[in-house]
Amino acid sequence: MGLQRWRSSWRAVLAAGATAALAATTLIAGAGTANAAGTLPCDIYASGGTPCVAAHSTTRALFGAYSGSLYQVRRWSDGATTNIGVLSAGGYANAAAQDSFCSGTYCTIVRIYDQTSHHNDLTIAPGGGANPTGDQGANAAALPVTAGGHKVYGVYISAGNGYRNNATNGVATGSHPEGLYMVTEGTHVNNRCCFDYGNAETSNNDTGNGDMDAIYFGTLCWFSPCSGSNPKVMADLENGLFAGGNGSNTANTGRNSAFVTAMTKNNGTSTYAIKDGNAQSGGLSTRYNGSLPTQSGYIPMTKQGAIILGIGGDNSNGSVGSFFEGVMTSGYPSDATENSVQSNVVSVGYAKSVTFPVSGSTYRLTNLASGKVLDAVNCGTANGTALDVWQALGNTCQQWKFTSVGANKWTLTNVNAGKVLDAVNCGLALGTATDLWQSLGNNCQQWAVIPAGNGRYELVVENSGMVLDDQNCGTANGTKVQMWMWLNNTCQLWSIAS
Repeated sequence: MGLQRWRSSWRAVLAAGATAALAATTLIAGAGTANAAGTLPCDIYASGGTPCVAAHSTTRALFGAYSGSLYQVRRWSDGATTNIGVLSAGGYANAAAQDSFCSGTYCTIVRIYDQTSHHNDLTIAPGGGANPTGDQGANAAALPVTAGGHKVYGVYISAGNGYRNNATNGVATGSHPEGLYMVTEGTHVNNRCCFDYGNAETSNNDTGNGDMDAIYFGTLCWFSPCSGSNPKVMADLENGLFAGGNGSNTANTGRNSAFVTAMTKNNGTSTYAIKDGNAQSGGLSTRYNGSLPTQSGYIPMTKQGAIILGIGGDNSNGSVGSFFEGVMTSGYPSDATENSVQSNVVSVGYAKSVTFPVSGSTYRLTNLASGKVLDAVNCGTANGTALDVWQALGNTCQQWKFTSVGANKWTLTNVNAGKVLDAVNCGLALGTATDLWQSLGNNCQQWAVIPAGNGRYELVVENSGMVLDDQNCGTANGTKVQMWMWLNNTCQLWSIAS
């Protein structure tokens, strides 16, 4: 998307989006060798006459014969990198290799390899027109799931994370047709711009209508009216997130299943389609299939052929989302081909288990950089009491009760005050302060607890996708606690212990 059309919310705005409980499946260590998966998504697309020109996944091979690297991680301790491959040709990611390499430190995903012969790898995105600051890579340990019974890792996008390739080979440009799909989570979304995967501008700028053709998934309603609160698969065609037709399409009711197959296709001259499916079971639902938007610039399309993940075409990077796998094709795939791809996705058995924290339990949060704990200033109990880090005192002003409010969404209630951890005024700006406030039930007071490895966690506020941050990595008592984009540093990591 080319514009930062982000909607600020006040405290009383209720959280948008229904949530669904994630599948309670225990993560399996991933030892041993995966069975070859046979005919995989890119084999299916090729047999349908629409071969993959880009295929990205951190969880598995997307060709039955693929035996190369899936992604690359960089270690924080010494800057060393290693490639994470598959357990066998056509198999699942070797998560044990990542765990071993990152043991005792933390890792960032710095490259996602293209499994096709076009070598359209994704690397950390540079700045762009909407946000000139370059992005950060995702925390490599943040999204553990199982696929095919093996522990693997997805790509967890917080605000400020993003990947891009502006110099691609074989990707559709101009009015050439293409198809796209990705597997994402239906419960890790927001209404900021733009959690995209697909075709974008090569300049990192909004260059006009029709210059993009990417899948968007989230709750941002660009063209009113929109139907319901479920996150939706929409087509980001630049200067609009299109639910169908000319933008507004109330027949696109969205999907909030734990895992979602998001799919679009665009023939470049007359037609586009939007589909979604539960990535764990069943088939695809067609949300739209018809004319391209009739506004100026979309007929014909003017695609530029860059590839983005987790950001908009101009580096609008306030979005959140999860990415497990996705492809781009040459040509307009048939419905039969897409149905077969969905069947293959379902066969993977994506699943996730969230077993920590324990709802109703009380914890202290210790910042890794400062060694100090999250604290209510002067043991205040009033609405608006500021938060800081302070040496551990063993009192209830530094204790927090975690209460589950959905799929890995928590409220943190200060035991002394009886009020909750809150992003002040639902702020979206870097440096938004934190405080205590009475519970309002909105997503400015809901937090995801994201593993970083070695028993440390990020705390991500739902409304903005930013993380709880020790201001300027301060080590003094009284250092303020704020919201900031993920920076891959220890100032944003917390241990959670009773």
